[in-house]
Amino acid sequence: MAAMSDSVGPLALLTLALTFSLAYSMQFEVHSGHTKCISEDIKTNAMSVGKYSVVNPREGYPMPDSHKVIAKVSSPHGNVYHFGDHVDSGNYAFTASEAGDYTACFWIPDGKDAPSMVTVELEWRTGVAAKDWSKIAKKGQVEVMEFELKKLYDTVVSIHDEMFYLREREEEMQDLNKSTNTKMFTLSFLSIVVCLSVAGMQIWHLKTFFERKKLL
Repeated sequence: MAAMSDSVGPLALLTLALTFSLAYSMQFEVHSGHTKCISEDIKTNAMSVGKYSVVNPREGYPMPDSHKVIAKVSSPHGNVYHFGDHVDSGNYAFTASEAGDYTACFWIPDGKDAPSMVTVELEWRTGVAAKDWSKIAKKGQVEVMEFELKKLYDTVVSIHDEMFYLREREEEMQDLNKSTNTKMFTLSFLSIVVCLSVAGMQIWHLKTFFERKKLL
């Protein structure tokens, strides 16, 4: 059992490291008159880089001038980190100043030659995956072992920060649940008090009515 436990620890750490180091690339369609948004949950002080491009509908030919999009990357509070107007490609990079869902939105600008639909390819990397390790190794001319250790260290730091971030989010959700339960209990108690008061008033009214009619 001890041997199994010792092997599970590094395996779990490796799994977490791969999870937080992965970048994702995707293709999606943007239709005329509609906005397509992609969101990413980023913690404070995390680095984020991305690039996007409109897929050429005619491979082997120049990109049509009509195939342009408007791109905007914004923070949870609406701060704009990138804006591309009538572009077929672009790049953005920023360090998150606030935690939450950052969005990258794309739409087709109005125009008589505007296509009904374009396909956009987006690559978005966050945290450790946002660092260009090949440039770091080339620039510093570090040894292979030192380079791998630094990469592993940054991965572990990223996992550590992510775990604390998730713990904070969990505490926020627990506080929200407690607050909601307290409000529901108070509302239920007030509802019972109101119902009992109305019932008591109805009984008192009926009793008074019957006494006046000398039925009691």
